[in-house]
Amino acid sequence: MKIHNKRKYLSFLKFKRDFQKYGLEKARSYELILHWLNNRLSRNQFLVLSGIIVGCSAGLAGVILKTLVHNIHHFITTKVHFEYQILFYVIFPFLGIVLTASIVLTIFKGQDRKGIGAILYEIAQNSSIVSSVKMYSQIVQSAVTVGLGGSAGLESPIAVTGAAIGSNYAQTYRLSYKERTLLLAAGATAGIASAFNAPIAGIMFAFEILLTGVVFTDFIPLVVAAVCGSLLSRILLQEDVLFRFYTREAFNYKNVPYYLILGIVTGLYARYFVIISQKVEHFMKGLNLSRLRKAMFGGAVLSLLCVLFPPLFGEGYDTVKAFTNGDTHQIIENSFFRYFEIKDWTIIIFLILVLLLKAFATSFTIFSGGNGGNFAPSLFAGGTVGYLFAIVCQQIGFTEVPVTNLVLVGMAGAMSGVMYAPLTAIFLIAESSFGYDLFIPLMIVSIMSYLIAKWFSPISPELKSLADQGKIFTNEHDKNLLFSLKTEDFIDRYSQAVHENAPITELFELVKNGNKNIFAIIDENKILRGILTLDDIRPYLFTNEKISTTIIQIMKAPPAVIHPENKPLEILQTFDDTGVWNLPVVNDNNEFIGFISKSTILMSYRQLLKEYSD
Repeated sequence: MKIHNKRKYLSFLKFKRDFQKYGLEKARSYELILHWLNNRLSRNQFLVLSGIIVGCSAGLAGVILKTLVHNIHHFITTKVHFEYQILFYVIFPFLGIVLTASIVLTIFKGQDRKGIGAILYEIAQNSSIVSSVKMYSQIVQSAVTVGLGGSAGLESPIAVTGAAIGSNYAQTYRLSYKERTLLLAAGATAGIASAFNAPIAGIMFAFEILLTGVVFTDFIPLVVAAVCGSLLSRILLQEDVLFRFYTREAFNYKNVPYYLILGIVTGLYARYFVIISQKVEHFMKGLNLSRLRKAMFGGAVLSLLCVLFPPLFGEGYDTVKAFTNGDTHQIIENSFFRYFEIKDWTIIIFLILVLLLKAFATSFTIFSGGNGGNFAPSLFAGGTVGYLFAIVCQQIGFTEVPVTNLVLVGMAGAMSGVMYAPLTAIFLIAESSFGYDLFIPLMIVSIMSYLIAKWFSPISPELKSLADQGKIFTNEHDKNLLFSLKTEDFIDRYSQAVHENAPITELFELVKNGNKNIFAIIDENKILRGILTLDDIRPYLFTNEKISTTIIQIMKAPPAVIHPENKPLEILQTFDDTGVWNLPVVNDNNEFIGFISKSTILMSYRQLLKEYSD
């Protein structure tokens, strides 16, 4: 009993010290409780508790956002007469993008970094520290954009919001980098789980996309957070808001050829989607317009597309549900195609145009100033591809075509190819349709689409620029650690240098009084002229004869030079190519800055490897 009381007393003293050290006098009551629990519970116990809190918070944020946007869409698409819908399609998408851009400029001071890439950047470059503003900014921006008709998805903003919640929670309770990264991923997991009511898909999303290149052995908080987010979604969201598909056919192995062909088709469409996205992004960046004018231009384009093709309005999940329920005519009746006689060829042309223009609608929504992601657009496009493929097969003469199954696996195929996340796509559709018996066709289509996407580009085009710059982690763990190092930290700015016209005896003095074995030879403007090593100087050090040799005569050109902007990985490659252990660092004007040592980089790398392995 005495030992137990002593432990309680020591724990109290530790909490008291933390209370004073971190200024917890200003903390809220629930924060004080959690700080106290952090001192009392083991690391694993506190992480599980944290997973529950972060999961519920992120899940609730996702539920609020989905409900808000769904109610706006429901009012416009079902409660308003067709003639008024046209007016809404003209006004709302335009207004949504312009309002979002205005909010970013005025409220958030132009800080509009968005998307999954922003979170990957924070993990790799900012120790998983995400700005607290992102806990609500993404909700506000995406609610305005998508709620008023932006042709994008809410899932990426929900994931970013959840990640910000997890990161800031970890910062509040002063958790380590690995724990902070784990809770960041847990928040994003819960957000995805709540958006789709699919906890396993949320976990797969974390492992496939967010935690790429990050080694973890403790993933229980992810599971707990996913369960909490999914439960909140199931409890609070109405049935028509949930991403659910109940109608489908049983799997028949005789239909495998359909799935094989669909896998190729969705893979090619995914490539088309990302190419259009890149071209629109490049086009919008090249416009010599202010951000607000770009938003007006993009909003006008989107409004025009929504007027002509109403399925492009918003996320598009209702359209995919209509495919699975056989209500395609209802979709066309809300467009100008209603004035044509609706036949099979009319539906085929309509769907082809919708597919081709969906990539443009989504890209203009995101890159002109709106906020959203590619989750929903890829699912919408995949379902449309699957339904179009089924209709074409029926027109050719095939009678027993599994239409609903093709819609479902088409969604997984397109998402896999666009997001580079086949496992997330497989489990998302399996959980959303209760179609666990569809695992075989889901795997066939998703993996084929993913392989086609990888064949065109090994890294997701959306993230390729960041990956090439070493600003996000990839599957190559060694490179991830090297990219975490900063070249600036390795430059020896106290390196010894001597003027090219100085007497050689001055160089001898540097050798006698210093501890360096390499010297820079510079001119009066500090321009690097050459280098000398101790081995180059040694023959002249121990002679009694008068030395007539000058520094210029014995100096040599460096085998290579390093610039401060070079990455450690590039520097190590240069060391390997030249076979030396020290190289000079110069700026753009070739002014000498210092030397950099290969051994210094390797020692820092080993230390970092040890920290990541603990």
